[in-house]
Amino acid sequence: QVQLVESGGGLVQAGGSLRLSCAASGRNASTFAVGWFRQAPGKEREFVAAIKANFRITYYSDSAKARFIVSRDNAKNTVYLQMNSLKPEDTALYYCAASLINYIGPAMREYNHWGQGTQVTVSS
Repeated sequence: QVQLVESGGGLVQAGGSLRLSCAASGRNASTFAVGWFRQAPGKEREFVAAIKANFRITYYSDSAKARFIVSRDNAKNTVYLQMNSLKPEDTALYYCAASLINYIGPAMREYNHWGQGTQVTVSS
């Protein structure tokens, strides 16, 4: 069983930056991929970015590409999402999720464990 806890969300002005953290426990983080998703009020949950277990291979949505960076520190069992040049449309509840098959695509069904989310609000 993998437990995931997100942190680092908050209120930021447009153009600002935030770094989200996803702390994993219950299993060595080097054994699974981690994806970041977000859900805005009234909208479906959508894929943001993901990173494979060991090889630093990453994958981004079009909206995240060039502004967000996903990284991981397996020694700390933690995955990060650095978000730069934030826009009001980035406002959402951000979740991290673990894929035990080392999947890094946008299909939520391939992620086995989810955190509770951390709120990001970007003001204009």
